[in-house]
Amino acid sequence: MPLLHALLSATDFPSSAFLSNLAPAALAAFSVQTLFGINGVLRHSEFLYDFSGGWTFLVTLTASFLVPAIRRDASAHVSDVIDAANWRQLFMTGAVLVYAVRLSSYLFIRILKRGHDSRFHATKHKPRRFFIFWMVQAVWVVLCCMPVIAINTVHPAAFKAGLGVPTLLRSDVIGVGLFVFGFAVEMVADYQKAVWHDQRQKKLHDEQFMTRGIWGRSRYPNYFGDITLWIGMAILASGVLRQGPIQANLGWYGLPGQLKAVLLPAAAPAFVAWALLRVTGVPLSEAKYDKLYGERKDYQQWRQSTPLLIPKLF
Repeated sequence: MPLLHALLSATDFPSSAFLSNLAPAALAAFSVQTLFGINGVLRHSEFLYDFSGGWTFLVTLTASFLVPAIRRDASAHVSDVIDAANWRQLFMTGAVLVYAVRLSSYLFIRILKRGHDSRFHATKHKPRRFFIFWMVQAVWVVLCCMPVIAINTVHPAAFKAGLGVPTLLRSDVIGVGLFVFGFAVEMVADYQKAVWHDQRQKKLHDEQFMTRGIWGRSRYPNYFGDITLWIGMAILASGVLRQGPIQANLGWYGLPGQLKAVLLPAAAPAFVAWALLRVTGVPLSEAKYDKLYGERKDYQQWRQSTPLLIPKLF
């Protein structure tokens, strides 16, 4: 307990409730990634990289959910915090946790089967560069959790203070709907890709690249789903954070307050889209596939007729 009080005191920003919640959540994320990162660097192994991402989400989300209540009442029990929380706080925390567990489990099972991750072939024997990848994952988790951290900062009582129901209802429906839709698309895409790869390993087909199912409608449907679900989280959070009573509770006023309500949640989909479309994900996959199959007519036809991201309907 003394250590907990010391950490809460060190991460307390009296003038900003949001920063007082963001700081311990970020500290938790970087602490988990540092521990896993040191292990990975010493062993020259990427084996637990994606597995650690799931744990980092768990610790970060838990911190963002519990810390505000502990600051208000050091004797608060988890059950009391859950009972007092608004449904949006529970949904967003739980939904992102389910997302993280599913994704990290899928990626962990994949590396168990393949025995390696090609993203780290050139770096896992270079300690400094390899460690940076673990820190980048901490940044990814914190930015993705930004909408949830902001919502969890709000005192539950503020949700009962006469919010704008029509406007809020629209953002609730759109936000939840986009998250569920994006999550479903990503899950289906990953499942189809896993089945295709297993069948290929068993020599049930000799296809070199996948164009079946939803992959015949988008070249990267898993990334489309991932970006979409974070857009849903951002809309859900922003709709709440723009409400007057919520702004007052957070100490956000005027135009700066409205900008915070939009930009902080938007950090999640913006960072994910940038990372997948410009840094990792698409650039690495495109370079790999072009090198392997670039001279094949069927590959070129698939590339030209299939959208990069948004699935075609017909």
